[in-house]
Amino acid sequence: MQALLLEQQDGKTLASVQHIDDNQLHEGNVTVDIQWSGLNYKDALAITGKGKIIRHFPMVPGIDFAGTVHISDDPRFHPGQQVVLTGWGVGENHWGGLAERARVNGDWLVALPEGLDDRKAMIIGTAGFTAMLCVMVLEEAGIRPHSGEILVTGASGGVGSTAVALLHKLGYQVVAVSGRESTHDYLRTLGASRILGRDEFAETRPLEKQLWAGAIDTVGDKVLAKVLAQMNYGGCVAACGLAGGFALPTTVMPFILRNVRLQGVDSVMAPAARRAEAWRRLAQDLPETFYTQAATEITLDDAPKVAEAIINNQVQGRTLVKVK
Repeated sequence: MQALLLEQQDGKTLASVQHIDDNQLHEGNVTVDIQWSGLNYKDALAITGKGKIIRHFPMVPGIDFAGTVHISDDPRFHPGQQVVLTGWGVGENHWGGLAERARVNGDWLVALPEGLDDRKAMIIGTAGFTAMLCVMVLEEAGIRPHSGEILVTGASGGVGSTAVALLHKLGYQVVAVSGRESTHDYLRTLGASRILGRDEFAETRPLEKQLWAGAIDTVGDKVLAKVLAQMNYGGCVAACGLAGGFALPTTVMPFILRNVRLQGVDSVMAPAARRAEAWRRLAQDLPETFYTQAATEITLDDAPKVAEAIINNQVQGRTLVKVK
């Protein structure tokens, strides 16, 4: 089988497509024939060596994939079954999705629900899966469409754009925050009723005017601090990213005086039952038009070049790797 293999030489990461035997695959009780994988920002960091993603070489990158079960020693899965995988350190500590085949732990897999195929699953990818987990957090906090406007920061990114589409489909009024004016038309087509510039979230006071019933934040730092200061009484913020930094320059006032909830959302180690429910909801709640968004299809051979372009912010939309 063919795989994109990362090796290290003189402190530099080298990426090349090589032939790999099945007996070289990492341990696991389910072997999957991979049809599609995604090229995420984390994958780009690993492939280019620009980030400390890989600790042990050689490594096959690819933090998510979708395909068909080839062989299974796990009674929950059978040959020919369509499955998807995100997270669990795959593509970082365990050989990942940028290969024609992967051997993984069955606990890491989710059977694709009716309404999704391999390609759709990878258009959603890790980012879309994370967005669904965030929406579920808001619902569990009692935030309903009639509760008020929902703010989504970093809305033009993978998590943010999927969150906008999901929330709109579910009947919420969505306000998107984006630093790029070129994305505004795209966000409106996804369902954003209003769009705010990121510069509006640069400075904050401990408490500000109550504006948002709920929020999904992918940015962190000062942006998250501003969002917390503007939450309605009893509001909830689902925080899943730190694109703007990992600091949180805020006070306890929103939590104590306005009963605001800040809920962290982790997609890497989410339990199996939660994963299955999130994928079921994605199949049910994402509008069909979401899958017509811009998605660039590449091959394994293209991955190193495209990874460099992703790092240099020269790629828009989802990048799908057609593995087979």
